[in-house]
Amino acid sequence: MATTPHLARESRRGSRLRIGLLAPPWVPVPPPGYGGIEQVVATLATGLVDRGHEVVLVAAPGSSIPGVELVSPLAFLPEVIGEATADWRHAFAGLDALDDVNVVIDHSGPLGTLLTSSLAVPGLQVVHGPLDAVSTEIYEGIARRSRRMRLVAISEAQRTMAPSLPFAGVCHNGLALDDAPFSAQPDDYLAFLGRMSPEKGVAEAIRIARGAGLPLLIGAKCREPAEREYFERNVAPALGPDVFWLGELDAAEKYALLAGARALLFPISWPEPFGMVMIESMACGTPVLATARGSVPEVVAEGVTGFVRATPEELIDTVGRIPEIDRRACRRWVEQKFSAAAMTDGYERLVRTELAGLKHWNRAHRVASRGTTRARLPSERAAEPIRLAGVKEAGG
Repeated sequence: MATTPHLARESRRGSRLRIGLLAPPWVPVPPPGYGGIEQVVATLATGLVDRGHEVVLVAAPGSSIPGVELVSPLAFLPEVIGEATADWRHAFAGLDALDDVNVVIDHSGPLGTLLTSSLAVPGLQVVHGPLDAVSTEIYEGIARRSRRMRLVAISEAQRTMAPSLPFAGVCHNGLALDDAPFSAQPDDYLAFLGRMSPEKGVAEAIRIARGAGLPLLIGAKCREPAEREYFERNVAPALGPDVFWLGELDAAEKYALLAGARALLFPISWPEPFGMVMIESMACGTPVLATARGSVPEVVAEGVTGFVRATPEELIDTVGRIPEIDRRACRRWVEQKFSAAAMTDGYERLVRTELAGLKHWNRAHRVASRGTTRARLPSERAAEPIRLAGVKEAGG
């Protein structure tokens, strides 16, 4: 049996790979404002290029990363995030653009997972959203129809929500630390940064700040109809001389807000898969006060980089304990656990594991074709998910 083209390319180039990245179609990479997934994709693309790999990025119009081969299937950004037509057009055109890579790392969501798991080359499908009952059912349906689906979780908390799914491993999101300015001396305010939505806890953050007697500065995306409705009903009436909404912030404004804050308030009410704003805040030296949902206990070191409590009301008392947190320890925590280098390490290891598994399958398949029992594909073998840099073992 002839060697497949992508494996032939890999053998000629040694350790250098041609890696395809599929981003969502809604926000440019890197994002001009709000866009956690897009920031992760930008950081990973840059990290892979810095290590000598060729990177082909399929992303929204307006994207631009030095050294990356960029493909933007859509002429204009979709007006509404989640627009089905744009999603399909972006994904199908993306597959055409990625037909000559060694491996695909897909960040675009369930539709991308369905399509990229059917490619001839190995693929890793990164799950950025929470694995609730509906999304788990969707991924299980894809898994039944594609033996090649290999998911990557962005936190251990996310992975444990759906242990039946075929995860290749867990890889925390990472941050380009040079972008995050450290501040040893904050101003006298609390910060909120995120989306205008009930699960992100903007109204709860206002109650915490007022209960602690400190002003609150809010940087929040408010573009979608549901976000505007939530703002008008729950946030706008609570604004005042001690609570300010700054609108949606660009990267420089975001880091200025975080670096100057005494603490970031993160009183979420949903199973947050990761929460980029937490590591962005800690990288600036700013502690995080958060509710214990989703990945929060995994990302925030209790009593070292912030405080984690069961309810927003319990966080009010932790505001007075902020001086106990060493802001330099917050920065070191991100350097050790959530750097761009750690994330790039993790994806490189996953990619090489998948490629090695495919080589093994090709060798076994040649034997099987001569009359022995068919070998199983790498994704068919029940294997313990790989634990990557910065991830604590479950139960450890």
